[in-house]
Amino acid sequence: MSTYPSPSPAVTVSIVSHGQLELVRPLLEQLDRFSRALTAKVVLTQNIPEPDLLAGASWGFEIERIENAVPLGFGANHNQAFDRCTTPWFLVLNPDIRFDRDVLAPLIAQAAPDSGLLTPRILEPGKSEPEQHRAIITPLEILRRKRPDYVRPLVPDWIPGLFMLFRSEAYRQVGGFDERFFMYGEDFDICARTRLAGWKLQVAEDLMALHDAQRASRTSLRHLYWHVTSLLKVWLSRPFWRYRRMHPPRP
Repeated sequence: MSTYPSPSPAVTVSIVSHGQLELVRPLLEQLDRFSRALTAKVVLTQNIPEPDLLAGASWGFEIERIENAVPLGFGANHNQAFDRCTTPWFLVLNPDIRFDRDVLAPLIAQAAPDSGLLTPRILEPGKSEPEQHRAIITPLEILRRKRPDYVRPLVPDWIPGLFMLFRSEAYRQVGGFDERFFMYGEDFDICARTRLAGWKLQVAEDLMALHDAQRASRTSLRHLYWHVTSLLKVWLSRPFWRYRRMHPPRP
């Protein structure tokens, strides 16, 4: 049983399905089971047409659907969901995130006043330890992370876009995701801009969510192309270089 008091609904959740409603359904069930009290609404975006695998189901919170006429990128989908957000917190959630207890209440309870973006630790399938914290993406850092003596930062420089709990004020201040990124890179970019705007990134070291990872960029040439071109957009962007000056390269 949760030791946290029952709060009023404070979170709008944004989930985007790319033909993934079979993954979305158990996620909604987990939100309903563990975090119903905090969840004001789930904005579910169907980026491509798909069979309605949620027909007949009901949960203890509102489901507002968006059915895109044409597919949009990661950032554009979540930005249009944020237009429907009236709560103090906005949660960007991947369809393949799983958890077995309430994560939202303790995560919000730990939030520092200047934390603009929060996340639990993320555990990948088959791993016994959560994902290590991530350093600023540079070509040299990508090469160094393969070395056995590579040391991850104790505090993350950015948070992957799997489970991103934004303070709505911070999301609004930075203008949401940069829609010039179609897929990949937008999570680093918004983390950099959030920090540059004076907000902190906060990781709850004692909370865990499972990511049932699908590494599309390793098997699809199209996803690999998006990945590489997004990295180039990051490295050519002004927020990247401003953020890099805040964090000198590590040896």
